[in-house]
Formats: sequence, C-alpha cells, structure tokens
Amino acid sequence: MTERTILDQLSYRELPAVLVSATLPDDEPFDTDPLNELASLTHTAGMDVVGKAYQNMQTINPRTYIGKGKVAEVAALVKETGAKVVIFDNELRPSQQKAVEDEVKADVIDRTELILAIFSQHVRTRQAKVQVQLAQAEYELPRLKNLWTHLERQRGALGAVGGAGERQIETDRRLLRKRISKLKGELEEIGRRREIEVERRHELFQVSIVGYTNAGKSTLMNALTDEGVLVEDKLFATLDTRTCVWKLPDHKVLLSDTVGFIRNLPHRLVASFHATLEEVLHADLLLHVVDASHPAAVEMVEAVNEVLKEVGADDRRTLMVFNKVDRIKDQPQLTHLQNLFPEHVSVSARTGEGLRGMAEKVQQVVEE
Repeated sequence: MTERTILDQLSYRELPAVLVSATLPDDEPFDTDPLNELASLTHTAGMDVVGKAYQNMQTINPRTYIGKGKVAEVAALVKETGAKVVIFDNELRPSQQKAVEDEVKADVIDRTELILAIFSQHVRTRQAKVQVQLAQAEYELPRLKNLWTHLERQRGALGAVGGAGERQIETDRRLLRKRISKLKGELEEIGRRREIEVERRHELFQVSIVGYTNAGKSTLMNALTDEGVLVEDKLFATLDTRTCVWKLPDHKVLLSDTVGFIRNLPHRLVASFHATLEEVLHADLLLHVVDASHPAAVEMVEAVNEVLKEVGADDRRTLMVFNKVDRIKDQPQLTHLQNLFPEHVSVSARTGEGLRGMAEKVQQVVEE
C-alpha cells in the first residue's frame, strides 16, 4: 500500500504553512506583496499561513530553485513556526521539490499542486471531478518517487538501488498511465455529450461569463438570474459550469458561468477543463468580469485573455464588465480601465448598480 500524498492530506487537514516567493528579473509585479494571492489560495485550501520568505534571483538554482542561503532561512522559519508544509509560488521540478524537503524537514508543494488540491475540494459534477482527477494524475506521474516515500525505505533496507522498490515504482507508473488513459477516454465522452447539448441551444443567443477568480462572477450570475450560485470570498469557490435563462428587457438569452481563471493557471488544468470551456467557444458574447477595485486589475485581464487564447476563444466578441465599483477608492484607476477597453459597462453586482444598463447593452448586441 502507498502512503497518502500531500494532495490527499490537504483535502482534510488544517496545516500551518510557510509561503515562498522567488522572482526573476523578467517577472512582472502582480501585487504590492507577491505572496498575497498565494496566501488567499492557501486559506482557500484550509491552511494557516504562519510565515513568508522572499527572494529576488538572477537565475534559478537547478537543485533547490531558490538559493542555498534562502533554503536555510526557510528551514529556520519552519522550525520556528512549526509549519508542516512549505508552499512555493512557482512550479518546481520533482527533484527540486525533494531536495528542498530534505533540507527544511517539511512537505513541499508548489503553486500547481496547491491549485489542484483546491480544485479537488470544490468539484461537484462528474465532469469536473474527472477533469481534476486527470490533472492530478498527470501531475503525479513524474513525482512517483517522491510521493511513494515507502519505496525509499525499501531501497535503504535492501542496501542498494533497484530491486523490489524500483519494480514497484514501474508497476505504479503503469497503473497511473492506465488510469490517465481511462480518464481521458471518459472525459472525451463527456465532452462529446456536452458539445451536443451546447449545439442544441443555438436557437437562443448565448452569453458566457468569464473572469479572474473572485472577480464576482457568481454574484453577478445570481443578481441577473436568481440562480442561487454559491458565493464565497474565496478563490475558486465554484468550479462547475451553470447555464440558465437571463431575461433581458425584450429578449431571453442563455447565460453560462465558467470556472474562474488565475495567473499561471497550470496548463494541465486548462487542458483538463477544455470540455467545461466549450461554453466559451460557442458563446455569441463573453462578459469579461473584472474586479475594478483591485490594484492589479489590468494584469488580471491579461491573465484571463491568455487562457482564452489558449483554448481558442480569443476571437469571441467581449463586453468588459468592471465590477465592484462600489468599492473603488481610486477613481483614476477606473477611468484608466475604461479608456483601455472602450466596449465596457461599470457595475456593482452586490448593490445592483449599473445592471440595468448592462442588460440594455447586451440587448443591443443581440439585436445587431
């Protein structure tokens, strides 16, 4: 039997965590504190942030990603705080993950693994569950030697590399590849059925809500349709696509919500969620919801546009929806956004401000 992976642990345990930010010269700043978003992700996963470490690097250390001195600093922070897990705001190679674990004496995960853990907690539908399971399996495949730590003990007991432990790893790899193939087949079948469903809706104008996670998409969906979508002040609070009728002044359209996007969204997740994003590919209009009160609003728009391009939906007609205007304290920031994106509306999904004007704008697009 294999030990539980850190992904399993994250699904049911509250762990104290130390966060690590490693930035390179070409990395563009996303926030005043580069670990703000990772901290939000960590809280969403149910863990407590007990420490942070930062490093500006010229090059990546091939062994531990961060420098030797910074690894020692993180190890001291882990000992001081009693942290059980160290989370990097970067994607680590399996060998780097293992090397840092050996030095800091705690579990080490990266941004990708954390997002996968959050997704596994929040999925509800069969389609979303298969998508997450596939992404997890593909992530784990090159990390089997780290995840199955009992094999390390087997090799130590044997006194040599190879033998039963190595054979077991090969068996585990074969089983995991078989599982990946099965999940891909199931996902393709779900995708075919979903595409048929989407095609059947062509008699109605189709609108899809897209946007950065926590931009207020679910709140907007509820305000427009009374659908009752879960709303929480957490990243990735909802993952499953919902579609319902939105009544405009003189028309009815189909309105779909989609999974929230995020910067550096793992490519394996984008690929796995391609079936969910079919709604976007078939949409007549995208409502790109932006948290206009966030200081990194422009960068969030760019992150969403990158994912839309990756799935082939960057040619869809888009109406920018600058949300949370009731929270804006920096009016010049909103003016800057409005100048950057002429086709826009400004609203507050929470208070209802601007929603009627948005409905009228969408109706104009429907009638064109």
